[in-house]
Amino acid sequence: MTYYISRTVEKPFDTVVADVTQCLKEQGFGLLTDIDVQATLKSKLGADMGRYRILGACNPRFAHEALRIEDKLGVLLPCNVIVRETPDFKVEVASVDPVAAMARTGNPALSSTAEEVRRLLSKAISQVGA
Repeated sequence: MTYYISRTVEKPFDTVVADVTQCLKEQGFGLLTDIDVQATLKSKLGADMGRYRILGACNPRFAHEALRIEDKLGVLLPCNVIVRETPDFKVEVASVDPVAAMARTGNPALSSTAEEVRRLLSKAISQVGA
């Protein structure tokens, strides 16, 4: 089982970030965090790398449901979505696979919630750049 869902598009990086944000919103997700990894590594380490953002997405309804089942689940939240520039200057969008992440808990009561969140994240990612 892979641990992520991804899609690569040929659009400008900033356009893809905006598109990802909108596609997630259409599926009921909001962004809790937006980390510019490229800028952070440059300022902290002087390291150069391609454009790379980590978006912390959360669907409040499913987060609440899952936290009621497993109160330590916050260590696996939010659902991280990356937007990164590939070496050939395309843009990859990838998300954690919630089913793979929730399997780590060993709690089968989370399965249906994880499957629904996977469906929504997959739908959002499939619509990016369309």
